[in-house]
Amino acid sequence: MATPRLISSVLVLATLTTLGACSSGGLSPTGGEPRVTGVAGGDGAVPQTGPGESSTGGPTTAALTPEAYKSELESRKKAMTDAITALAGARGLKALDQRVGRAEEELAGAADALSALTPPEAVRAQHETYVTSLRDVATELGATSGKVGAHDLCTSSAVLADLGDKLDALDEAGKALQSAGDYPADVVSVKAGKRQSRRLSNGSFIRRSTLNGRSSLEIDNGGTLDAVVTVVKGKSKVFSVYVRKKAKFKVKGVRDGSYKIYFTHGADWDGKNKAFTRNCSFERFEKTVKFKTTFTATQILWHDWRITLHSISGGNVRTSEVDPDDFPG
Repeated sequence: MATPRLISSVLVLATLTTLGACSSGGLSPTGGEPRVTGVAGGDGAVPQTGPGESSTGGPTTAALTPEAYKSELESRKKAMTDAITALAGARGLKALDQRVGRAEEELAGAADALSALTPPEAVRAQHETYVTSLRDVATELGATSGKVGAHDLCTSSAVLADLGDKLDALDEAGKALQSAGDYPADVVSVKAGKRQSRRLSNGSFIRRSTLNGRSSLEIDNGGTLDAVVTVVKGKSKVFSVYVRKKAKFKVKGVRDGSYKIYFTHGADWDGKNKAFTRNCSFERFEKTVKFKTTFTATQILWHDWRITLHSISGGNVRTSEVDPDDFPG
């Protein structure tokens, strides 16, 4: 089975010759004469509707007064606004998934409740557009939740961008209803950005401590997505480096010690949050990598390592998935 590869090599100072080898891992009637129908057993007269009754004899629903309508909107505005704002501020995939679910629930519940109301006649059209927009965003959030769970969307900015036009339409519908009579319906307090594909240059350090040792770590990213490799010694993050897809980079000056190596793949690097916004994965090498310098009377020997972030034939080191919230960011 193909696995990532991890390679150790020993260098002699005098000759600088590598002695090791690499390894890792969507019936209208037509024709005829028009017909008039009557009521069986009656005198053929068309029944008249009285005040407060529908054509079927049942009561009609009176339109709400502007004050009562405002109260209905106000009772739901804060919960919806808070849910959308919280989604935009989510940090980490677990929090993001939870907040997408909460926002979906709040907007869907509000749409159901508001659709049962009869608004003042002057704003009936704006009301209907508003309710439709609430449903559209809630439905889209339901689909978005699955994308977050599958790590297709990894940050709040990616979620907002994915909601796209539907979130903008809700914003416009809320503002239109509010402008029509000072009705509290403007619940979108965030701006959805556009989908991006940001990348760093190959070999860009995102974090770097002192690198004054003799050893090196060569990283081969032969995969289809860019990667960030983070090397940890104990509980300290020594360095994080960006390696583009189909590229290699060698980190020089690695000091002696035992290191754990983590890596994340993805698309669109968010430098502010230090995370890929889409198609993210999180893994680590199960084997600890040791760098050691040995001094003899005539030689100085040290270890270099080479890792591959893609599976290759003959790989001898397994990788395992890491909980995104446990990844050393």
